[in-house]
Order: sequence, then structure tokens, then C-alpha cells
Amino acid sequence: MRVALVHDWLTGMRGGEKVLEEVCAFFPQADLFTLVHVPGSVSPAIEDRRIFTSPLQKVPGIGRSYRSFLPLFPHFIERFDLSAYDFVLSTSSCVAKGARPGAGARHVSYVFSPMRYVWDRFDDYFGPGRASTPARVTMRLCKQPLRRWDRDSSRRVHTFVADSEFVAGRIREYYRRDSLVIPPPVDVDRFRPGLAPATDEWLVVSAFAPYKRIDIAIEAAEKAGVRLALVGKGPEEKRLRRIAGKNTRFLGWLSDEELACALSACRGLLFPGVEDFGITPVEAMACGRPVVAFREGGALETVVGEAWEDDSEGVTRGGTGLFVREQTPAAFARAIREVEAQPRDHYSDAARARALEFRPEIFRRRMREVLQDEMQSLESLHRRLFEPHSR
Repeated sequence: MRVALVHDWLTGMRGGEKVLEEVCAFFPQADLFTLVHVPGSVSPAIEDRRIFTSPLQKVPGIGRSYRSFLPLFPHFIERFDLSAYDFVLSTSSCVAKGARPGAGARHVSYVFSPMRYVWDRFDDYFGPGRASTPARVTMRLCKQPLRRWDRDSSRRVHTFVADSEFVAGRIREYYRRDSLVIPPPVDVDRFRPGLAPATDEWLVVSAFAPYKRIDIAIEAAEKAGVRLALVGKGPEEKRLRRIAGKNTRFLGWLSDEELACALSACRGLLFPGVEDFGITPVEAMACGRPVVAFREGGALETVVGEAWEDDSEGVTRGGTGLFVREQTPAAFARAIREVEAQPRDHYSDAARARALEFRPEIFRRRMREVLQDEMQSLESLHRRLFEPHSR
């Protein structure tokens, strides 16, 4: 049985690529199709296989500018010839789930998010001040055609797997499809307490994209009078550097080992955006560190506590950190002060225990069950189609 893997783009090791890495282990001989590949930007487990790219790969500087070609992504993902493959597994936050499987092939799509740029997060990317005027005009013209394509192409998927209940709800809303829910894996052996000496510095780990709302974290740290380190890069970096104060420093992307040490050493993690799942809070909790998160989206499925109580300050207390009900710097600053008032190890045991519920072997077992069922369905179909003709 020939297997094809499809991923949106390979430009760095973020949460989606960590899931792809696990998927690659299921199918070590599978070919991988992606719009753009920056060689060396992902792990050897992903790099060490045949990787096919779209014509966008030939555009000079595409590793930095690929987002500008968003309106063309559906066209290029559909150009991949998957007719020789019996089974297609896509890992998608944009257009990978819209790849065209061959006749009789089975397509399973692990979805990190429906295409957020054209659905509920459109204004975060293309609202006033979020993009250039030509980009905003172009995307307003393209929004409805892209939505139609995103909905129509969902019919090419036989089984959807969502990374959170939050994403499963959006799949139901936009695609009118049900999905299984399997949270992504967290390497709790790599991310653990005590890897580096403790610091008083708060941390944000994120691609610098508009919907991540890193600007809130920067302003909140200034209001609370604490130091902040930003791990990541992205299109928002210039704007974030302009608003950053003397207490904020930019670290760029870190290796897995460096990131584990930074999370283990920090005072806590700030998570101000609305994420589809959000693997970084679980990595921080695996290191025994508290998370201050906006109370919406995937964080509600990870940053949980045993006895929640609301107070008048808009902060919700729990066993693994704090939830903030208002997506504002002032509310996050109050939450930071709440954590600062507690002993450093106040959240450690609960945070670590919660993170263990997302260890890789749980993801592998549940994904293996899904894939085995899909393979059996495909083999049964092939027997019905071809065995009568072979007698």
C-alpha cells in the first residue's frame, strides 16, 4: 500500500511539524508533499524522505514570503499528482486537507485548524493596520472564493481528526462534518522540571502572527514590571519590536533543547491568543511552570485546575495557572501579579501531572487505532472491487 503525506509548508519546527514528525514514524517510507520546503528547517525524521514541492518553491526568497501567495495555495495543492497512492494522510492548518486523492484512495486529515485566515480570524490578519493596503484589498476580494474552496474541498476527506474539541466545533460549523478528537503529543521526557537554573523572566513561545496577540503580552509585562522573553519569529516582528520596552528581549527560534531549558527556568508562560490547541502551554506545564492564558479556545482543554473560583479582578484561579477573561494588557498584568505573589513551586505538581496526560504514547496509540481502522476499510473495499475479477 503506497502512502502519501501532505503538509501545508515546511519552514520551521512548530506544533504542526511536531505532529507531522510523529506521523512520519507511522509511515517511514511515505512520500511527503508540501507547498514550500526550506531545507534544514525541520527535523531529520521529516527531512530524510522524498519531499515534493509546488512550483512556489522556485520563487526567490519563498521561505520568507510564502504567506503572500495565500490566494494561490488552493491551486498549487490541487496540482499534486496523488493518483499512485492508496492512502493519503494530510496534516493541515491551511490547504493540505484540500489535496486530491486518487480514485479509490482513502484520505484522513489531521486538522490543526480550518483556514483561519478566511474564517473567524480574518480581521486579525487583514484588518486595519494588520496588513498592507494591497494585501487587505486582495484578501477582501478573495475571502469568499477561498471560503467556498475550503468548504467544497472538505468533501475529499473521508475522516477528519481534530486536535481539540474547539477545532472539532469549527469543522462542524464550516464543513458540516464530524471529526474524531486526538490532542497532539508532548515530549514530557524532554520538557521537564529542573533543566536550568530558575529565573524571574516570563516567556512567550510563538510564531509572530497577528492572532497570537503577543502585543498584549508585551504591554502586560511592562504594566506588571516583569521581564519578558519572546521566543519565535514571524511577520509581526517589526511591529512588536517597535512597541517592546526595556523589559522585553527577542530570542528568535530556539532548538528543542534550548526551548526546554528556557521553559524550565522561566517564572511562567503567557498565552494571550485564542489557539486551536496550543502545544506550548502543555510543554510549559511539563516543566512545572504555570500558564497565564486567555480563557478561550484550546487553552480551555489543557490549562485546567481542580477548584476554579472567579474573583472581581477578572482572573480565574486553577491548579495549573490562571485564566484571564479579558483579552487586555491590564487583565494579564493582574494575573501576572497573582502568580508573582505565590511561591515559585505553587503550581508545579499540578502542572506536571496535567502535562503527562498528553504524553506521546497516548497520541500514538489513538492515532494507530484510527489508521488501522482506515487501512482495514480500504483493504476491504479493494477486496470487494478486485477479487471477483481475479477468479
